[in-house]
Amino acid sequence: MTQKLLNQIESPADLRRLPRADLHPLAKELRDFVLNTVSQTGGHLGSNLGTVELTVALHYVFNTPYDRIVWDVGHQTYPHKVLTGRRDRMGSLRQLGGISGFPRRDESEYDTFGTGHSSTSISAALGMALAAKLKGEDRHAVAVIGDGAMTAGMAFEALNNAGVSHAGNNADLLVVLNDNDMSISPPVGALNKYLARLMSGNFYAAAREGVKGVLKAAPPLFELARRFEEHAKGMVVPGTIFEEFGFNYVGPIDGHDLDALIPTLENLRAKRGPQFLHVVTKKGYGYKLAEADPVKYHAASGKFNPAEGFPKATAPSKPTFTQVFGQWLCDMAEADERLVGITPAMREGSGMVEFHKRFPKRYFDVGIAEQHAVTFAAGLACEGLKPVVAIYSTFLQRAYDQLIHDVALQNLPVVFALDRAGLVGADGATHAGAYDIAYVRCLPNCSMLTPSDENECRQALTTAFRQSHPVAVRYPRGAGTGVALETTLTEWPWGKGVVRKTGKRIAVLAFGTVLHPALKAAEAFDATVVDMRFAKPLDEALVHELARTHEAFVTVEEGCIMGGAGSAVGECLAAAGIVMPVLHLGLPDVFIEHGDPAKLLALNGLDAAGIEQSIRQRFGAGRPSLAVA
Repeated sequence: MTQKLLNQIESPADLRRLPRADLHPLAKELRDFVLNTVSQTGGHLGSNLGTVELTVALHYVFNTPYDRIVWDVGHQTYPHKVLTGRRDRMGSLRQLGGISGFPRRDESEYDTFGTGHSSTSISAALGMALAAKLKGEDRHAVAVIGDGAMTAGMAFEALNNAGVSHAGNNADLLVVLNDNDMSISPPVGALNKYLARLMSGNFYAAAREGVKGVLKAAPPLFELARRFEEHAKGMVVPGTIFEEFGFNYVGPIDGHDLDALIPTLENLRAKRGPQFLHVVTKKGYGYKLAEADPVKYHAASGKFNPAEGFPKATAPSKPTFTQVFGQWLCDMAEADERLVGITPAMREGSGMVEFHKRFPKRYFDVGIAEQHAVTFAAGLACEGLKPVVAIYSTFLQRAYDQLIHDVALQNLPVVFALDRAGLVGADGATHAGAYDIAYVRCLPNCSMLTPSDENECRQALTTAFRQSHPVAVRYPRGAGTGVALETTLTEWPWGKGVVRKTGKRIAVLAFGTVLHPALKAAEAFDATVVDMRFAKPLDEALVHELARTHEAFVTVEEGCIMGGAGSAVGECLAAAGIVMPVLHLGLPDVFIEHGDPAKLLALNGLDAAGIEQSIRQRFGAGRPSLAVA
């Protein structure tokens, strides 16, 4: 792989010294480098291949890092990382101790805003643009956002705010819409259809060029020419929505054509006020396998040979929790016609492909709109349906007010299937489901179930669905223990834990899949181990009974300790006036970085060895300390 030009680039300043003729071969080298890097590390592929030319053009035209670029979501920033001094570290991408797969402010001064969730870029860049105005700095702020992320309400809130004057100041903000007609799931909604119509065929481009030709031949009356151009453009594309927000709209242009991108960006850089550039790119551009199947090549889970593509998928020896959910959803839908399934643009990731095929009228993909998803579910529940919202734990955080105000307050029977609970590995802190137990169990009317294996997950979902109030079921990413799965829809006794091992002195209360390392660790102490199953309602009767027969408690959960399930146990003991030592094991009060999930669990003391070591350190070989935890 030749990197003659790329090897000269240690920063965007080096890029800006290149003659423009060198940018085309540089883009080719950069694309090859990204493809080969991801083939060794895994990570997002299609989105990064699609933004190579755009990344080159932005850093070539703008004076980064003085000028600010905010990348929405951020999973398309590998070319940006390569050009901003991190080329030699790309081999550590998404690995423990390595560089992140997303922008991080503490990783580089060129990462002006940390991202990972979608639709935040315009708000952040607007804040930066107005901050520059307040400080008297002549700097530019650029937000790069995809067509999928543009469908979220937050993006439109920011557009609405950006288009107005702030204390007499208009924001010098450039929004670049990277339109690749591709989000993780196929994009949905009226805006996507609008953009498709805007781009359909060559009619718009040809008409726009025709208008330019007429204007060139017109008398040099600027105002008349401007009005004529706007009128002609209006006949082709009636009042684009972005211009109605107060932006000067330019485009669409080919996002892979540097000869079009660079002059356009240079022109927009010279303008004041809100600017909007619509570029059209192809996800996976330059790698035919990714171009042909952008969903499959959205991300690589591990190493692959670029010449051969991703290895052929083999049937997993054990089903993943996501697959268990998907099968349960179909089975329950067959049994109860009131069930409807909702996803905020994560059909594949949440295991809903088969449900979509079998029950298309009961399947709702609302786009990247978590707030809407939750309140939409509440509306369905008001009319007697039984909504199941399939959502990643970290994404439900985005709809917390809706969870409180629209679902919990009204006590509506909505089931939240919280995938990716706990640590998620390579995606890191932005995607870790560390807080769901704490943020759900504090809400009146809401319950939280914590199944310990795949079959328990199926049972927990059934139990949740048959309740008449809001219930969340949390389960991790990946495969479980390989336990046999029932075909029936079995329901748990409500609010009851199960003793899995009877021992002495110490009782280990486990919430979720950490039950299995807890069982192994308990062998060294002849400890009792309980599968608590419910973080709320807590099995208080069982806690009281165990307190009478044991000298100390250990709580274990793959979630934050502060406010988590262990805290619920402590609150239960305190309310009953029971004083006994309690050791809380879980995730500490820090954001857990990216890396291999098993290594991260071990580093945080949540594998069998770590649990055993923590118990030994706290209680030793003799009697437990009577100090209250």
